[in-house]
Amino acid sequence: MRLMPKRVKFRKSQRGKIKGNATRCNTVAFGEFGLQSLEPAWITAQQLEAGRVAASHNLPKEGKLTIRVFPHKSVSSKPIETRMGKGKGEPEFWVAVVKPGTVLYEVSGVSEEIAIQTFNRIAHKMPVTVRFVRRRKTV
Repeated sequence: MRLMPKRVKFRKSQRGKIKGNATRCNTVAFGEFGLQSLEPAWITAQQLEAGRVAASHNLPKEGKLTIRVFPHKSVSSKPIETRMGKGKGEPEFWVAVVKPGTVLYEVSGVSEEIAIQTFNRIAHKMPVTVRFVRRRKTV
């Protein structure tokens, strides 16, 4: 399952800066437990998929995994040993821009112990430090 947009307005994007904390996608919304990023980074589509596969191996049938981030940003690179100039390189892969506080994955339908085990396996695949969070009780 390749994570990438079906179509984009512009094929190539600039790098940009990741400033500040997450103001959206920073609470558990779809599940009971979540995995929250603690530092800014680009997370590639391959890393997101590796986390999904690791979770699916550990979750029982009744557990549901939700991925809260999507790789919208294309990262381009020029071929090795090419001379300077001749424009920007072709898009190589897709990344999700993650700020501190962004919830990456959510799990529902399982106990807390299984959720912790699952997120521990996912955390080994992520390029950022993450923490386990619970859903807040709303009144």
